[in-house]
Amino acid sequence: MPLDWLTDNKIPVGKAAASIFEWVRDNGEWFLDFLSMVMEALIDGILFVLQGPHPMIVVAVFVALTYYLQRSWKVALFVLLGFLFILNQGYWDETTESLTLVLSACVVCMAIGVPIGIFTAHRPRAYTYVRPILDLMQTLPTFVYLIPAIVFFGIGMVPGLIATVIFVLPAPIRLTHLGVSSTPQALLEAARAFGATPRQTLYKVELPYALPQIMAGLNQTIMLSLSMVVVAALVGANGLGVPVVRALNQVNTALGFESGFVIVVVAIMLDRILNLGGRK
Repeated sequence: MPLDWLTDNKIPVGKAAASIFEWVRDNGEWFLDFLSMVMEALIDGILFVLQGPHPMIVVAVFVALTYYLQRSWKVALFVLLGFLFILNQGYWDETTESLTLVLSACVVCMAIGVPIGIFTAHRPRAYTYVRPILDLMQTLPTFVYLIPAIVFFGIGMVPGLIATVIFVLPAPIRLTHLGVSSTPQALLEAARAFGATPRQTLYKVELPYALPQIMAGLNQTIMLSLSMVVVAALVGANGLGVPVVRALNQVNTALGFESGFVIVVVAIMLDRILNLGGRK
């Protein structure tokens, strides 16, 4: 064929990636073990907080938090009814496991994404190098992340969390970068004129101005993390993705719709809880 010369000289993308992953596995075992230990501790801690008390105590805390953030009894009532629906369907354990994965991903992504977003906002040239990496992280099929995650961490919640973090991390980085970099120059010049140091300018001008974008990044982190619960179930992560995968394997329409609807309810509740723009 006329294109044989091109296909015979194939660029070894897959082989290069495999070699890199094998090198990391062979030479970074101590770091991977440490990372796995930290992630397991984070997951176990959040899971203990959500599953240790009586379910109604956890529900009451979420309802109180919702009212504190939204100042709306209607939203708080909706969250209460959502949790009662989950309890009625018998998905409390699966819901708390999915919330554990979501909250763990939020902690990791915001702890990494916000500082990187601030750094790239102050150094535009650095963002030009980071942006292609973020594009790759968001567009590469999520199932591809599961392969090295299984190789490095085995089966369980940790590889599901790692795959979720890789997929979700670009959201807080991009939105934090957008918020900080869009701070009006007039505000920055006024802060400098009053003798503010770069640190004071960051904490008292740039971050307050960028707070809506940072909160939008948190909201996107939660929503994208929740969208990964089914994918994470394929590597042994517990949660609402497990009954969805079981329903798919069994072609069980009732189980699939039931568990899928619970995921929708959880997603809507989390969105309403964190919709600070709707606070009155």
